[in-house]
Amino acid sequence: MVNLNLQFDFQKIDEKDIDYTYLPESLKHTSISLSEISSNTLRLDANAYNIDAKVAKDIISNNRYGVVNLWSEKNGLVQSAFHRPRFKRIYVNNKNEIPFFQPSNITDVYPKPTKYISNKTDTDIEALKIKKGMLLMTVSGTIGKVAIAGEKLHNQVFSHDLLRITGKGKYDTGYIYSYFLTKTGQSILQSNNYGAVIKHIEPDHLENIIIPNAPEKLKREIHELVTKSYNLRDESNELIDEAEKMMYQELQLEPVKDLEFKYFDSSQNVRNFSTRLSNLDLRLDSSYHTPTTQAILDTIEKSAAQIVQIRDSSVSKRIVLPGRFKRVYVDSQNGIPFFGGKQINELNPDTEKFLSKSIHGTRLGKELLLHENCILITRSGTIGKVSLVPKHWENCAANEHIIRLFPANKDIAGYTYCWLNSEYGIELIKRHTYGAVVDEIDDNHVGNIPLPLLKNFEKQTEINNLVLSANKLRYEAYLLEQQAMEEMEDIIKSTKSDLKLL
Repeated sequence: MVNLNLQFDFQKIDEKDIDYTYLPESLKHTSISLSEISSNTLRLDANAYNIDAKVAKDIISNNRYGVVNLWSEKNGLVQSAFHRPRFKRIYVNNKNEIPFFQPSNITDVYPKPTKYISNKTDTDIEALKIKKGMLLMTVSGTIGKVAIAGEKLHNQVFSHDLLRITGKGKYDTGYIYSYFLTKTGQSILQSNNYGAVIKHIEPDHLENIIIPNAPEKLKREIHELVTKSYNLRDESNELIDEAEKMMYQELQLEPVKDLEFKYFDSSQNVRNFSTRLSNLDLRLDSSYHTPTTQAILDTIEKSAAQIVQIRDSSVSKRIVLPGRFKRVYVDSQNGIPFFGGKQINELNPDTEKFLSKSIHGTRLGKELLLHENCILITRSGTIGKVSLVPKHWENCAANEHIIRLFPANKDIAGYTYCWLNSEYGIELIKRHTYGAVVDEIDDNHVGNIPLPLLKNFEKQTEINNLVLSANKLRYEAYLLEQQAMEEMEDIIKSTKSDLKLL
């Protein structure tokens, strides 16, 4: 009787009144044969037989060009694949020693080292360096992020958690790269990972990955698109470097590490300093008043035509710090791409999260949506990552851990970014850090950051335009990469039956 009543009540509910937002996904399941287990190195974990990977393999196997194993002596596309052994790192604060990059840096448009290791580190430093043109893949924790090493990564030192891949053929590197940008390629790759807590893949797992055996002509087209995309990234970085160099020259700035820091007493390695009551700004934490900060302020004051605050109306329209909110995610058709602070330095943030347009519509327009040439600053956890929004991020959304600075106009946007992204700007951003456990800053802090304007306004305009040009090049790089992905998708989706229509 109870079941009947429940059935009757459910039938009275109108379909349009049912809220599907929080319904769980349907359970996915499949069956496998003993031969599949045998051919998969006797793996018994469910991930190795993931249904999405199985579907992906079926799709790949049915493409018109046939398949090859990615890494095989007979007909594979990979010449070599390896990562370096683990080693004990000696971290130092001295930026004159060895810059050390993390695997997560490979997808940054302008990769920068996050740490430095001592020259006395007991390992083969040369073996840890990567070379321009290498295909790089993250293999621990976050698996399957891929990039091609450009100028900024050439001869840089990376940790062991990075797979170094070289292709056999002239056009294989870009082709393989594009393959792993697709959901199909990623599904097959992810089915090879292992580990209960931290996921890993090994070089020999590439032997289990199939890839369409497209003709050389198609490989070449895709590879050249990818190569052009990375060349544009390098070109954009050169413009950023040129702009920053020009700004340093005009302001007569030297590297921050070379500034003269005036400590009250440095005897016995105990460094202390004093500050004036008028400079407290209601901050009693010593990090806010370090001699580094004071040296920066003294330096820019000497050569600037004028120093204004970021909040000044001539610099910014508004500075937005979104409030915390409960997020409702939906599918890509009904939502807005949504990403976080870890992704703001990527060319094309890879996200599987989409905010509901209907539920978050008002908040999206007021706080969350991004616009071209808007400046983003991470404000929680990792402080001071700075990014300039490219055109293809228009109408994407970023989370509340990112402060948005909307420039007053295009004539100041590039210059403001150049200053905030410099080591001087980053030091001034980090100056405002507060928090006992999680470091944070807020929109008021960003508004208080000083911006030195140049005596030579033409030079300031030139710097501004160099940065904006660099941002346009990044958009063009994105379009080329998307074109390469689309061509790869066409290859994947093609079927053997298509040959009959040719």
